[in-house]
Amino acid sequence: MSERLLEVRGLSAGFGAGDVLRGVDLDFESGELVALIGANGAGKSTLLGTLSGLVRPTGGRVSFDGKDITGARPERVVQAGLVMVPQGRRLFGVMTVEQNLVLGAYLRRDAEIRSDIERVVGYFPALADKLQRLAGNLSGGEQQMVAVGRGLMARPKLLMIDEPSLGLAPKIVERLVEVCKEINRDGTSILLVEQDVLVALEAADRGYVLENGQVVLSGTARELESDPGVRKAYLGV
Repeated sequence: MSERLLEVRGLSAGFGAGDVLRGVDLDFESGELVALIGANGAGKSTLLGTLSGLVRPTGGRVSFDGKDITGARPERVVQAGLVMVPQGRRLFGVMTVEQNLVLGAYLRRDAEIRSDIERVVGYFPALADKLQRLAGNLSGGEQQMVAVGRGLMARPKLLMIDEPSLGLAPKIVERLVEVCKEINRDGTSILLVEQDVLVALEAADRGYVLENGQVVLSGTARELESDPGVRKAYLGV
């Protein structure tokens, strides 16, 4: 039986000029791969930032793995096992790939960091001969691989990936999504935030549709794919 990993109730948040999120409810079971879809400006990145502790909530509650993390500082959220791969990768370009990966484990004090770098390379063999290269000299797809790998280095229970397909060629996106599914099969829960609705729903078990800072629809990925409103708004059919 799966267990409730993340529970969001009535979550509101914004940046001073008013709330971007308004009363968001969301549930996430352990082991799932869930898609969060919506147009630009719908509040997807704000939701991830709020769950990560980067944006202060103005209302509501967030429970993760049985603990209340509402408004918790980012380092406490990471320690709890909730980790975000940000939109735009945000690597340290003047540091090597290996150094960027090690930074993902900055809260860890165990002796298995080296083996986890090898695990990341196992998921992304293209990085095998690039560990000593500067991250800023990699292609966009390789940088996204490093960003996902850096998130994995924290050993998350739930990995939130924000717009991984942004600016990448379709073949690279396809490979990244396949790796996300593999990571999920290996035991890491994933919340995939994507503007490319087909990419997201083809990978996911379930999904949520966010519009104007509110969840307007949820269901299995197949249900959302066949929903007339989703097809018209996001799939152009």
